[in-house]
Amino acid sequence: MSRLRVALRQLPIPLAGTLVGGVVLGAVGGIIGFVLGLRAHPPTAWFAVLEIGIPVGLVGALLGFLFGLIAQWIARAPAEDPEADDIARH
Repeated sequence: MSRLRVALRQLPIPLAGTLVGGVVLGAVGGIIGFVLGLRAHPPTAWFAVLEIGIPVGLVGALLGFLFGLIAQWIARAPAEDPEADDIARH
């Protein structure tokens, strides 16, 4: 687990967010697809894993990328200097 954490920290933040979002939501979508597939028609339940898991994984990757961009933007924001503010001087 620590190797994975180190590997993700070496990647740019948006790329790491894309990978994590895609894998996590893809797995959740696959599990949901499997359960729904078993309820609908058990012999083809494996196809429901792909049918629901892939689109949900793509949505997760997109959301992970967007949140990664926001996190990168926040991380690069300059720290505010309280002395530079006119109100703080008075």
